[in-house]
Amino acid sequence: MENVRRKIMLVDDDATCRQQGRAVLKDLFEVYPLPSASKLFEMLGKFLPDLILLDIHMPVYDGFDTIKQLKSDPRYAHIPVIFLTASNDKKTVVKGSSLGAAGFIIKPFTAEDLFEHVERCFGTPEEKFTSPEEKDIKDDKPVVLAIDDSPDVLKSVYSMLRDIYKVFALPKPEKLKDFLTKTTPDVFLLDYQMPDISGFDLIPVIREFPEHKETPIIFLTSAGTIEHLTVAVDLGASDFIVKPFEKDVLRAKVAKSINHRFFRSQV
Repeated sequence: MENVRRKIMLVDDDATCRQQGRAVLKDLFEVYPLPSASKLFEMLGKFLPDLILLDIHMPVYDGFDTIKQLKSDPRYAHIPVIFLTASNDKKTVVKGSSLGAAGFIIKPFTAEDLFEHVERCFGTPEEKFTSPEEKDIKDDKPVVLAIDDSPDVLKSVYSMLRDIYKVFALPKPEKLKDFLTKTTPDVFLLDYQMPDISGFDLIPVIREFPEHKETPIIFLTSAGTIEHLTVAVDLGASDFIVKPFEKDVLRAKVAKSINHRFFRSQV
């Protein structure tokens, strides 16, 4: 059966950017260039894309307003959004990430930049996103459990770690206890702030299991201050990672925590 091509909506008020983006991606994806957020929502009424490339600075309705509306609507919240922006400052990145952006592409972009970000979002065609319902671990890789209410963050963690670890993603923290009766993670990645249950609330649930009295816990947070680190450590966390995080940072911190755990078990 012929593979169905993924659909990408590219939203930018700059016609040149729309043309360039479509030219780069059209051979592998179905690309729908749109000049405004209003046109985006009009198109969303017809079908749902696999990815939205969204300009931040647009008249009337900017990218920040647009992603807020997308993420607050259950029909669209799962769709990854990558920002297109000429603003490469920390304030823009932090704000965009806190609103649920899956990534940022700096304009003017190269074909390589665009492909890299899109592939990182989608993964390879044969890639299967590991779910908590997958009960059997068929290899001896260390196990990472990521808990975050953002599907985009979970997908990023999976993409960055899947070649080294067995990665499980849990978007609903209330299912943690049931999950731990089936699988034994070697490290936990916990979102610091979630709507109903925070990462702090999950620590006692984890420590309730005898085998997880000392399992490393790393917080994922957009508020990386010394105060947060102190509170996290007092509650039993071993480290924290500031969102948005780079692949090298995530891999290094996970490796350090897992190696430290196995070293302690041998002492």
